[in-house]
Amino acid sequence: MNPTTTPIPVTLLTGFLGAGKTTLLNRLLAAPHGQRIAVVENEFGAESIDGDLVGPGASTIVELSNGCICCSVQGELAAALVDLAERRDMGLIAFDRLVIETTGLADPGPVIQSFFWDETLRDRYALDGVITLVDACHALSQLERERVASAQVAYADRLLVTKADCADAAAPSTLLPILRNINARAPLLRAGTADEEWRDLLNIGGFSLDERGLPPRKPVHRFVRSAASAEGIQAPRHDAAIGSVVLEADGELDLDAVSGFVESLIETHANDLLRYKGILSIAGEARRLIFQGVHRIAGFDYGREWAHGEQRDNRIVLIGRDLPFAALQARFAALSLERCEA
Repeated sequence: MNPTTTPIPVTLLTGFLGAGKTTLLNRLLAAPHGQRIAVVENEFGAESIDGDLVGPGASTIVELSNGCICCSVQGELAAALVDLAERRDMGLIAFDRLVIETTGLADPGPVIQSFFWDETLRDRYALDGVITLVDACHALSQLERERVASAQVAYADRLLVTKADCADAAAPSTLLPILRNINARAPLLRAGTADEEWRDLLNIGGFSLDERGLPPRKPVHRFVRSAASAEGIQAPRHDAAIGSVVLEADGELDLDAVSGFVESLIETHANDLLRYKGILSIAGEARRLIFQGVHRIAGFDYGREWAHGEQRDNRIVLIGRDLPFAALQARFAALSLERCEA
């Protein structure tokens, strides 16, 4: 394939103020992964600070200052990415992939959507994944006070916990369940021990139509807000409006019924549906049906075939704000019963 027409993989690096994004970026640039990386640095203020801190390993650095790329300078981000691709085409610069470091106050949602809504960006770039850093020293208070901190966790394909050795760090037994309640699909990693994971961080496939990013069958962690309240267990103090759930149903499902469920889900809850991905077993179809999306932007495709004798099941992970999880689980489970009764 012509390298100038192959979409350039993009990693979105986010996390609240002081989480250690630039430190991780420099480690990533210095790691022996063999990738030439271009960097887009977003500064909230007019004066660049983080841009000066990025190490020499970057192939090229573009700085976008005086606003967040999720809102005030979103248009500048698209223009900068188009310019980068054009200079790469002309041989003026060379890089294999792009890392975008957001400000600590950025909501990743609008940035993610840009790579699907903008036709030029969609053709030239392929968003590979969202890496969110979580400062273990301050995460509990940030998640409690700052709505965007929860959003950064919710959109993540990988959650890297930083400063876990800090004396005031939240105990794993406190912080990790909160992170898992917000985002049931992103693996939790401890920063500083991730050197062996560089290739994984650069090949996440978080927006791909395959099985990456889906939780295993019968996951241990579930959305437990309602149950916790009912049992008198102290509820988490973070922005509890954001949560995640894994919908499951056994057996084969009717394609029309599944289509109706997904269309209704997106139509009714698109604005609050931050990330979703599912793998489905369709009656009469040997292959897995896989779909994923962000808000109203959804993609579907058939994946590999079910193996002979393999248990066919259906799993959808939803991450969103103020979603009626119990009702959605009941409606999804009913699809399996309808199929049995048909």
